[in-house]
Amino acid sequence: MLIKNYSKSGKICRVTFKYINSESSENAALVGEFNNWSVQENPMKKLKNGGFSVTISLQSGNSYQFRYVLDGKTWVNDVEADSYVTNQYGEENSIVTV
Repeated sequence: MLIKNYSKSGKICRVTFKYINSESSENAALVGEFNNWSVQENPMKKLKNGGFSVTISLQSGNSYQFRYVLDGKTWVNDVEADSYVTNQYGEENSIVTV
């Protein structure tokens, strides 16, 4: 799930990424073009319902590829992403457009 809140100037969008965890994972990270696909840079907070959430600021007027990494090894997409694109591994990446 993606929740977008734009700054008054409209130049920055704070995006909350929420992942509903059906796999009973212990931890999750948000990875994407905005952090060079780093598993360490945007760890997600575990929620009471077992899901995960993190909020980051992104430059408006762009689209960014992203995925979630569960337990450091399982890469998954956001089922409510704005769109999807095939990556070099023959899988799909989620897209957020702000």
